[in-house]
Amino acid sequence: MANPRVNMASEEVLSNNWYTLRKYTFDYQRADGSWERQAREAYDRGNGAVILLYNKEKQTVVLTRQFRLPTYTNGNDTGMMIEACAGLLDKDNPEACIKRETEEETGYKVSSVKKIFEAYMSPGSVTEILYFFVAAYSDDMKVSNGGGCATEQENIEVIEIPFTKAIQMVTSGEINDAKTIMLIQYAQINGLLGQ
Repeated sequence: MANPRVNMASEEVLSNNWYTLRKYTFDYQRADGSWERQAREAYDRGNGAVILLYNKEKQTVVLTRQFRLPTYTNGNDTGMMIEACAGLLDKDNPEACIKRETEEETGYKVSSVKKIFEAYMSPGSVTEILYFFVAAYSDDMKVSNGGGCATEQENIEVIEIPFTKAIQMVTSGEINDAKTIMLIQYAQINGLLGQ
């Protein structure tokens, strides 16, 4: 932390239950040179990785569907979300993480992945950096049914859909997960499936 316009005053752990919620009090130098005291909370859940699996020959992508409690409490009637495969790094490097998560969640064992970018997903309140990947898949890479890790209480449905349908689902709002939208748009903009 090397910003001379920020002086950290205190850090307090508010919750350390599922992940860690901290309250930071700091002094911030405004553009006019004056200083003001501010307090903000930041939720630290670790960093993560996400991947879009695509098949050029079949013109399909592999996504997942699962229940997401926060969306259920904020207007998503069923709580079900269609998403690209993703997971927390859990002390792995991003590439090792996404290969592990891909096999656990989708049942596909990919050996080659391509990192396309990284992004803060909710920089006003969450510390997480998300590493974005893409990888080609084929039917012979399927080594299990996927579905997630039972010890983590994951109940993940694997869905393979035409890429054109995925684009339509973003437009219609059926896919409304930010990371998934970003990956689908990346694939569309960059002609990943040869379109």
